[in-house]
Amino acid sequence: MRTILIALGLLSIFSLSAQDKTVSKVWVSDNGDGTYTNPILHADYSDPDVVRVGNDYYMTASSFNASPSLPILHSKDLVNWELVNYALQKQIPLDVFSIPQHGNGVWAPCIRFHNSEYYIYYPDPDYGIYMIKTKDPKSSWSDPVLVKGGKGLIDPTPLWDDDGKVYLAYAFAGSRAGIKSLLVIATMNAEGTKTNDDEVMIIDGHTNESTIEGPKFYKRKGYYYIFAPAGGVSTGWQTILRSKSVYGPYEKKTVLHQGNTNINGPHQGAWVTTQTDEDWFFHFQDKDAYGRVVHLQPMKWENDWPVMGVDQNNDGIGEPVSTYKKPNVGKSYPIVTPPDSDEFNQPKLGLQWQWHANPEVYYGFPTSMGHFTMYCRPKPEIADDLYTVPNLLLQKFPSDEFVATTKMTFNARFDGEKTGLVIMGLDYTYLQVKQENGQLVLSQITCEKADKKGKEIVIESKKIKSNTFYLRAKISKGGICNLFYSENGKKFKSIGNNFTAREGKWIGAKIGFLALREGVINDSGSVDIDWFRISK
Repeated sequence: MRTILIALGLLSIFSLSAQDKTVSKVWVSDNGDGTYTNPILHADYSDPDVVRVGNDYYMTASSFNASPSLPILHSKDLVNWELVNYALQKQIPLDVFSIPQHGNGVWAPCIRFHNSEYYIYYPDPDYGIYMIKTKDPKSSWSDPVLVKGGKGLIDPTPLWDDDGKVYLAYAFAGSRAGIKSLLVIATMNAEGTKTNDDEVMIIDGHTNESTIEGPKFYKRKGYYYIFAPAGGVSTGWQTILRSKSVYGPYEKKTVLHQGNTNINGPHQGAWVTTQTDEDWFFHFQDKDAYGRVVHLQPMKWENDWPVMGVDQNNDGIGEPVSTYKKPNVGKSYPIVTPPDSDEFNQPKLGLQWQWHANPEVYYGFPTSMGHFTMYCRPKPEIADDLYTVPNLLLQKFPSDEFVATTKMTFNARFDGEKTGLVIMGLDYTYLQVKQENGQLVLSQITCEKADKKGKEIVIESKKIKSNTFYLRAKISKGGICNLFYSENGKKFKSIGNNFTAREGKWIGAKIGFLALREGVINDSGSVDIDWFRISK
């Protein structure tokens, strides 16, 4: 009996481990033949930064208004990534981020390893530059420390120099600072917790380098390097600055651009060197409703300048690759991707899910009963639509084409309570199930230009008999969405009109759930989300 129990226990552990290692059905970069296809992450992990420590690679990215924030992804081979943590569980100030702060919050971060600790420097364009750290990226991170206060300070990147000096380079957001397209360097204290207010400007991008920002600070063979994107999010290129002196003057060179490819705006990311001394560069591509997806480019050094991608014209300027040989990291590793489907069988919320703002405990709970429960919260007084609703549970689009299907049981207690499946962005649409006169009514609701106070429109409505139902969204290339429903999980019927997904403010479109009501009550209705499945 004891042997059987041990075996069952081990099987349970292995099963949990297998569930944690997911492979998407709709986007896998690893081709299984020693090559990969870009993007390595077809999801909105914008402004990616990566650090290697030993045989492990860790990535973080911008998260803006979403919470938890600062995703932590882990890889062994630079191509296969799993989502393992969030470094920032709630954004500060807590009261400010209790409602959605579209386009605000966590902008482009920088992850580094120093003195056996991992550091992330991240900017909030309305408050300044923060730092958090940990000894284990998969565990808890420290509370944020304000390194440099001020509006419009963005894109921080530290450098611990060989002589013990510590520097911080950063850029400016013109919307807050009133200046932009220039980079500065300041010194910091030895702990990296405070700048010394001694900034020196190293480049003014108004001359030939429009909209230069997003610096990453490195040192190699006596040169200081600033890797900096220029030219704008969707149309720009990668600029490299180098100097033998930390404050310059800096030479500059364009090393990566779109060229003859269909990969627009290839820039802003991270340089890493593998255990086998190969060099690689991560960057994003702006794909509108799909957000800023992550690409991986081969990189080499020529005359102490990096060349990224493939130099088709032998001019030192690379173009992005679509498919390429995988990095040599000394051995092979299994295929893994960030999670998208969720059976809600674990007593914890899957890492693919983020709230629209800092969550409150009463928004919803995971259970060990095979479902996630959300409660019908009253809409905030300022909310005429979903754009300012905090308790939306959402995840990123995982590919350019996919089908999302969910099974839900709606336990409405009062008329006016509603739940549903939403595709969220500057425009949004959702399948709403609402109790009206004791009956459940299914509707497609659409809102255009939600960021500009657009009004919700009911496209089509019909009564449904059961409080257990299935909702489906089919997303085709170009973000074209068609909606379906079923009352038995077998036969799905179309409802409403097709809808073109739009990006959010600096983020891609998202898909997920809502649970709302009008007015406060002491015992609101709820919805049990049985499962959410992504398929082709």
